[in-house]
Amino acid sequence: MKGATPGGRAINPYVAQLTFTFLNILTWAIIARALLSWLPIDQSSPLYQLLFRVTEPIIDPFRRVIPRAGMIDLSPMMAILALLVMQQLVAMLVVPA
Repeated sequence: MKGATPGGRAINPYVAQLTFTFLNILTWAIIARALLSWLPIDQSSPLYQLLFRVTEPIIDPFRRVIPRAGMIDLSPMMAILALLVMQQLVAMLVVPA
């Protein structure tokens, strides 16, 4: 039985859902970090440190490539875009029911 792609490659729906959920959580973590950066919050707080440790490995490669636009850092937006593309790729690889 062929999968969802022309080459016949497909992944288990449970693995796809787990991956999709993980990518979704990362997306929301980046959004939360971006929103918290606008607030006068203590950067040593446990919540901020958790968000920083989880999202920095995803945002940092984009930050090294994309120049800042004045005071605006576009790297979180590009990281979110990359995560959304990965979610779509996962959705395309799911075995049809």
